[in-house]
Amino acid sequence: MAQVTSLETDQPTDHAVAGSALARAPWWLIILSVGIGFALLAMLRDEAYTKTLSYVVGGVGMSVFITVVAYMIALVLGLIAGLGRVATNPFAFHTATLYVEVMRGLPMLVIILYTQFVIAPWLGAQRYPALSGIIALAIGYGAYLAEVYRAGIESIERGQAEAARSLGMSSGQTMRHIILPQALRRVLPPLGNDFIAMLKDSSLLSAIGVSELTQLAKIEGSRTFDYFRAFNSAAILYLILTLLLSLGVRLLERSTRSGRR
Repeated sequence: MAQVTSLETDQPTDHAVAGSALARAPWWLIILSVGIGFALLAMLRDEAYTKTLSYVVGGVGMSVFITVVAYMIALVLGLIAGLGRVATNPFAFHTATLYVEVMRGLPMLVIILYTQFVIAPWLGAQRYPALSGIIALAIGYGAYLAEVYRAGIESIERGQAEAARSLGMSSGQTMRHIILPQALRRVLPPLGNDFIAMLKDSSLLSAIGVSELTQLAKIEGSRTFDYFRAFNSAAILYLILTLLLSLGVRLLERSTRSGRR
């Protein structure tokens, strides 16, 4: 009887289960979402805020467009550099390492300014700051993505490559059919986080006059001298974008984890 009683007491009670569920609840997300909701309601009830928000929101499309295009290019550059970082060929390895170290050692703002005022005039494209911004973000983030790819490739057990070679596969075939598919699955969440970081860094393009979200907030603030409302509107819009993307990355991370089991 005593043994049965001890087994019964080891079972979690309903209160314990409920308490554990409450502890695991994403309270930060709930608080942030409620805060953003109240802030938006307060803005929409204020006529001055509504006008400011309606003007600033026009930069969201440009910010997202530049980020998506630059990120697609950065994915390709990062993959090439990442493969070079794990290559046995000395030329490929040192060229990729030089690119990664130089780009990671420079502030993103410096890369943007250099692209617009040094490289763009050589190409006759100084009148297109959005193009300069896309190139700068792609080149800069390509170095960071290269390290993400490298870490993903090196996380695959060496035994798999050795087994593939024992079956007669070349190094290229092993990388393409065995290593890369697994590595890409593992690096999807970090790649998503870098996309969010690039979206936020796209605000630096306001330094070269690109009409993205931050630039429109600056223009609206200088026009109305109401920088409080202008940058509050920009901050809320950035928070909404990054929050939605962060939730997407978390769902992606959960799906990749469940896929490994």
